[in-house]
Amino acid sequence: MTKSIAPRTRKVRVLATLGPASNTPEMIGALFEAGADAFRVNMSHGDQASKIPVIEAIRSLEKRYGRPTTILADLQGPKLRVGKFADGRVMLEKGAVFILDRDPTPGDASRVELPHREIFEAIQPGARLLLDDGKLVLRVTEHEPARIVTRVEVGGALSNSKGLNVPDVVLPMAALTEKDRSDLAFAVEQGCDWIALSFVQRPEDLAEARRLIGGKAALLAKIEKPSAVTRLEEICEACDGVMVARGDLGVELPPETVPPLQKQIVETARRLGRPVIVATQMLESMITSPSPTRAEVSDVATAVYDGADAIMLSAESAAGAWPVESVAMMNAIADAVERDPAHGDRVHFTVLHPDPTTADALSAAAKEITSTVTAAAIICFTMSGSTARRIARERPGVPILVLTPKHETARRLGLLWGTHAVHTRDVGSFEEMVAKAKRMALRHRLARAGDRVVVCAGVPFGTPGSTNVLHVVQIIGDELKNYEKG
Repeated sequence: MTKSIAPRTRKVRVLATLGPASNTPEMIGALFEAGADAFRVNMSHGDQASKIPVIEAIRSLEKRYGRPTTILADLQGPKLRVGKFADGRVMLEKGAVFILDRDPTPGDASRVELPHREIFEAIQPGARLLLDDGKLVLRVTEHEPARIVTRVEVGGALSNSKGLNVPDVVLPMAALTEKDRSDLAFAVEQGCDWIALSFVQRPEDLAEARRLIGGKAALLAKIEKPSAVTRLEEICEACDGVMVARGDLGVELPPETVPPLQKQIVETARRLGRPVIVATQMLESMITSPSPTRAEVSDVATAVYDGADAIMLSAESAAGAWPVESVAMMNAIADAVERDPAHGDRVHFTVLHPDPTTADALSAAAKEITSTVTAAAIICFTMSGSTARRIARERPGVPILVLTPKHETARRLGLLWGTHAVHTRDVGSFEEMVAKAKRMALRHRLARAGDRVVVCAGVPFGTPGSTNVLHVVQIIGDELKNYEKG
């Protein structure tokens, strides 16, 4: 039985990561009701078999609530780690010489194995090596084909298999490992809507993933390396969406540089019409506490004011003690920010320059018309979702009701700002388009009698990329009565 739930009034989307604290059907339903619009399945943890019931539980929400669901499968990517130590742990003193080599013999306070030949190929004197999420810093002084000599700049304890970051060079490594290729094939087979690619350093890194996906899902690039920032625009053009992965960016870059980079990434993605997610440590204290810090609330609010398409919870919803409360808090913060009278002006800080196409011109015009005639909603008929993305890029002040005959399109739009996607039969004539637009606006409670709505579509109907119609219609009282009778 379908359970009625009102459309989200906010426009920014909430993406909740699932994990041990939230992967049951009951919890997934509770997170949805608390405000989660989309769900992240982290392929770094657990095996593929354990993901199947989670994906099924997410999809079951469609019948329960009568809405498309959105699943993002996040690939692990390459993990750089040092080898093991004879005693399991050493202490590196500031100023000491420490060597990384290809010798698998357990290490000590003077050396350890580094089992990644690509680093030896790319490293240069002067480059930094960051260990254990940046807690320890080494500076390269000498470099040989199988030996890297460093000096310890920031010391501390180092134990077996700790992670390694190389922020100052582009490594000759593919973004996809064998595990990632297997997980990608699994995610596509299971019908996941988005595939998130880790360790993106350059636009070329996206090509293999795009080929393996084969058009069956949208591709999202995680911006987590300094090298990706230097080629940000090219990466955005090569993918369908981006994520500001602030955790890894904050390891490889000075923390004070991350906030301006966040704004740069959001602005670039918005300008190019790509959905952008702000992620990592947004409500970190809610892993153990039922309420966030005021600084965390301000951080979430900043992402909403900047016009991000989605804001993401990680461990807060996946492994924390308060997953439902974390989603509810993020939902409440977003609602409060979007009710601020200044939000409409601040969300337009990005200067947009539409392409010289009919579709872009009509999308920009749709936003202007809604404010001129005080329309209640924009109603968009689309096959691929491209028209919806163009309209959302403009950040109109009203909801965007997206009507599509393709399940895949409706599901992928769950990460797009301001959209309420509905899977429905396509229309075949102009008159049918107008009637359906009015009927669906009423059904989904986005308009009332007397309201105007702006309709955007393409003629001939059912042809992708043919957006060429913009029409303003008014819902009259008799239509409301007829709908209520029907």
